[in-house]
Amino acid sequence: MTATEAQPKTSTENNGTNDEIPQIDAGDDNNRGDQSPPTTANGNDASPNAKKIYAVSVRWEREQERLRQERNSSTDPVTNKRPCLTFTIEDFHKYFCCCARRVGSFFFLLEKKDGSPIIVAGPCWPFCTFVTVPLILVLSALVMVFIVFNKDSGMPWWFALIYCPILAFVMVALFCVSCRDPGLMERVDDLEAAEQGWFWNEQVGSYRPAGAMYCREGKALIKDFDHVCPWTGTGIGRDNMLSFKIFVFSVNVLCYLSVGLVIWFVFFVNLINK
Repeated sequence: MTATEAQPKTSTENNGTNDEIPQIDAGDDNNRGDQSPPTTANGNDASPNAKKIYAVSVRWEREQERLRQERNSSTDPVTNKRPCLTFTIEDFHKYFCCCARRVGSFFFLLEKKDGSPIIVAGPCWPFCTFVTVPLILVLSALVMVFIVFNKDSGMPWWFALIYCPILAFVMVALFCVSCRDPGLMERVDDLEAAEQGWFWNEQVGSYRPAGAMYCREGKALIKDFDHVCPWTGTGIGRDNMLSFKIFVFSVNVLCYLSVGLVIWFVFFVNLINK
């Protein structure tokens, strides 16, 4: 099949912003077959030490390259002088994730030699770190101090063996959602992908399979992308969907258990003591 015959199926996604190209899918999502995945942007002859190239916003890449060239070309201290704080979320990224590799709005805190992420911080990690985590830990700590471990509350000692493991399980589940790769896709730019029924995405300059969608907040292509959850601080995709469901279930169990303990303590124990 010639390059003229294998015209790429185009797709862009409407995310409600002016800085991204709207996406309109074309073609049949069911005609993918069982073919092997197409070659990525790294190529088959890439160096074994080369890191993976992920499908991130080409507009963001151009902006990062422009800023890099400005820093390298300008030696004037007045030109290089920028405000230390912009009072945006970029301040958190700049000062807390300065040593991490940035891929779109994801930060690879720990990665393999080939660039595959092991521990990832999502685009909304400040909200998860400074709101979700303190909310869970502080409220649970108050329940434990005033009810679970309070001898005057009449709570049996063995109840702590139930409450504390549930709290620990919730925190582990949150970590598995927030710090796990949601399914970031490598950039694929060869025509083999078009022959397998993949769609061209202008926002990231890459082919994508059916189900993979562009994440506006993360500025990256994610497999089976569902949504961005600020409470967990990251996008929810194929690789962390199960952990997300487990977290939602477990945090609801912890919430209802804590509310039940407070109601029991206030309306029963205090009334009995009076």
